[in-house]
Amino acid sequence: MQIALYGATGKSGSRILTELLSRGHQVTAIVRDPAKLAEQQGLAIVQGDVSSADAIAKKIKGADAVVSAYAPPVNDTDQLLPVTEHFIAAVKSAGVPRLLVVGGAGSLEVAPGVTVIDSGHLPAEWMSIAVSHARALKQLEKSDINWTYFSPAGFFVPGERTGKFRLGKNQLIANEQGDSRISLEDYAIALVDELEKPKNERARFTIGY
Repeated sequence: MQIALYGATGKSGSRILTELLSRGHQVTAIVRDPAKLAEQQGLAIVQGDVSSADAIAKKIKGADAVVSAYAPPVNDTDQLLPVTEHFIAAVKSAGVPRLLVVGGAGSLEVAPGVTVIDSGHLPAEWMSIAVSHARALKQLEKSDINWTYFSPAGFFVPGERTGKFRLGKNQLIANEQGDSRISLEDYAIALVDELEKPKNERARFTIGY
């Protein structure tokens, strides 16, 4: 497949890029600083940003899907909201069949009707990004494009590529000790699996051990 990837130099995006290339997909990585990426077989590196729908649309035309691993600035997480609108409009105008978004875990349920955000257990320093991600999910739900929002587990960290994990829909996945965790590497496997064999179109899904 021809995949347009935003955020390819970030934590999740770099693992998604590695996974895509390892499976033989053609990837166009749209990055602000092309010098941060090394040339590889199957990879086209393009300078670009997420400043407008038009800026995105020009870069993604002809792609089979767009993957956004965009991370907003830590001190202004709500930048995620206009960027999400830009992606929705760009995918529509460029005629790209799918948008997959690396989401957040804050809007997942820990009990019926109670999200991680509502639970009172989310550390204060993570609240801002969690709320921004929850709002971005609502934007996607209101759109008429073919979107997929992929929420990680509570802890989303570098680790091993094991290929052993559980998938779910809207409930936080945790182990018997209540630990909700997934490696960036295993998350990338599940995201590329979803690209190759869609099971969550116009829906959110999640992952954990």
